[in-house]
Amino acid sequence: MPCAYPRLSHIKDLLTKEMKIGQYLLLLAFLVPVLVLRDFTPNNELKYLSIADEALRDGHFFTFYNHGEVYADKPPLYFWLLMGSRLLLGEWRMWALALFSALPALGCVAVMNRWTRPQTDKRGRWGASIMLLSSAMFIGSGIVLRMDMLMCLFILLALRTFYRMHSGEGKRRDGVLLPVWIFLAIFTKGPVGFIAPVLSIIVFLALRKEWRQMGRYLGWRTWGILVGLCAVWFGCVYAEGGNEYLNNLLFHQTLDRASDSFHHKEPLWYYCMAYWYSLAPWSILYATVIIIALRKRLLKTDLEKFFLTVIATVFVVMSLFSAKLDIYLLPIFPFFPYLTAVLLPRMRGNWVAWTVYAPVVVFIAAPFALLGMGGVPGMPESGWVTAAGWMLAAYAVMGLTRLLRRDLRGGIEWAGLGVLAALCLGGLGMPKINPFIGYGAAAERAMEIAAEEGTERYYFYRFRSGENMDAYIGKPLTKLTEPAELRAAHSQGDGLILLKEKDARRNPEVGEWLRTVPHEQVGNIYLLPARREAGPQEGQPL
Repeated sequence: MPCAYPRLSHIKDLLTKEMKIGQYLLLLAFLVPVLVLRDFTPNNELKYLSIADEALRDGHFFTFYNHGEVYADKPPLYFWLLMGSRLLLGEWRMWALALFSALPALGCVAVMNRWTRPQTDKRGRWGASIMLLSSAMFIGSGIVLRMDMLMCLFILLALRTFYRMHSGEGKRRDGVLLPVWIFLAIFTKGPVGFIAPVLSIIVFLALRKEWRQMGRYLGWRTWGILVGLCAVWFGCVYAEGGNEYLNNLLFHQTLDRASDSFHHKEPLWYYCMAYWYSLAPWSILYATVIIIALRKRLLKTDLEKFFLTVIATVFVVMSLFSAKLDIYLLPIFPFFPYLTAVLLPRMRGNWVAWTVYAPVVVFIAAPFALLGMGGVPGMPESGWVTAAGWMLAAYAVMGLTRLLRRDLRGGIEWAGLGVLAALCLGGLGMPKINPFIGYGAAAERAMEIAAEEGTERYYFYRFRSGENMDAYIGKPLTKLTEPAELRAAHSQGDGLILLKEKDARRNPEVGEWLRTVPHEQVGNIYLLPARREAGPQEGQPL
């Protein structure tokens, strides 16, 4: 009777064939524990949820506010997705919202696989997919709730559409799709969605001395569609928010942030440093392959030259802007592994192999480092995290055996899959870690205590994004900024106060006062019911 379980050879065949839906589902499966079990991060995700709640409550669809203050930082498309999920499910569900990042990440992989099919074999594309998904900033962007990954997908679609037109493989609809993809990228994140594809196209044509061909790709039809779609958007913004909001959107959030940023201001060389950890563990490999290719003139095809042009153009232009974040380079991250996959078969010598040995050895040492530190600093001990470290090491050992057999691609595959497998296993420990990275557990317990105390008033002391906990609680929270305000709110005898552990530790006055009142700790947040009868006795857990 044939065996009902798949043999190892069957799995190998699956992974080396052309990528199909099953393989994308396999890659998505690695992310499932984190996508399902993780709490919302306070500083961005919780703010987005609060903004979406406010928009639904007030009936705004093109203009957004965070507790009454204008929030023109981001266009509406991503917020629409959040709002649609809220209306459909009736509440905020991490697994649903996370799909708006995870699925575009897999979409980026699919676009790059199809794009490079003529110049790479099946195994090369599989290895590039693994490298891309196991890169630190890319996988992080595929997990967190941000609009960057969706923008990245639209930028890739725009650039691939242009390349298809340039190579003579385009269809009539591509002339319309190009400006539509660019608009959707802008409509998702803003100016980067325009800068990355348009400047990359212009620089590529300039380097090829094809200035006269510019109108074929960026002609009247392209600009007409793009300007028309933007005009409809801006008209809706003006109708809903007036001239002041439109000015904020068009000028304050673009020209002001580019020239003298009021957020995320960094020096010119910032991305030269950020590159190394953003694309870890493959950053050394990518840099080595590109340097060797340039020195030995291995860039032969238009595809290879276009990929490098996109990387260099976006990197330089984004470095010139005042506002900088690691994630702003996300649109060029897919080009590194796929350019490497195309060039790698032409590489000779040991230099490239050593760039893969380095992360493999680090991965093998990872669980021993965790043991030496007693776990992840600032986080509770978790058996799942420890197991993830050993899982990473086990995969790295398999990768090392492939490298020793001179199978470079095998070493890359095993090491990259080790990162994904470790993420999957470590994700099972999220429920224990959540109280230390998010506010969900504290908010849930706060609502229970408030119900017991018969109060509906909530306060928070100083900590960032505390006002956005209304996405959990469903009621506004009042901010307290001084110790005197903290004591006064408590003495009123009506309400619940949330106080972060670090604020009590940093301010001796607050720390001493905390010891005199009843409180309960959830993760790194103290919960203090306001009680008039609270005396000077030592505070006890509720």
